[in-house]
Amino acid sequence: MSDKKPDTLALKSFFAFLTIFLIIADQFLKRAVTFNMDLYQQINVIPGFFSIFYCVNTGSAFSFLADKAWGIYVLSGVSLLIGTVIFLLMFVAVHNRLKAMSVSLCLIAGGAYGNLIDRFSLKYVIDFLRFDFGSYTFPIFNFADICAVVGTILFVLVILFGKDEFDRFWSAVKGIFKRNA
Repeated sequence: MSDKKPDTLALKSFFAFLTIFLIIADQFLKRAVTFNMDLYQQINVIPGFFSIFYCVNTGSAFSFLADKAWGIYVLSGVSLLIGTVIFLLMFVAVHNRLKAMSVSLCLIAGGAYGNLIDRFSLKYVIDFLRFDFGSYTFPIFNFADICAVVGTILFVLVILFGKDEFDRFWSAVKGIFKRNA
């Protein structure tokens, strides 16, 4: 057995493919819903609590900017910019062998790009996961949203409880800007 660590090219490839896998999984689930359900159709999984409910969102989280005709273009541009920056930051984390940071950024990028594909191709995002708590319905979401939220929570946890990993990440990011200044 070798003590050699995996080279960073292999790790970068793994995380790039993982991001692509998350995007494909998101798109597959959305297409499964659209091909098998009518818009606003609901399939109860756990009656009164969880259902698959096919709907569309022209805005972002909580339908932000959904009522603005130009909103989808702003959201697409922001998603493209942020998704690309996060994807590149993921490679910084991978290069520095920061596992939790790499996973968090991979999840966020996968989520951003999954919804971006919908915004570019459809001019809306397909949502389908619905949770009801009595008379309250939580905002309906999709797999890309789950990836982005879980990735963000992990990112915050690294900042709060993985100070060494976050400090190493931040030093690497600052080093990139110092070299290019």
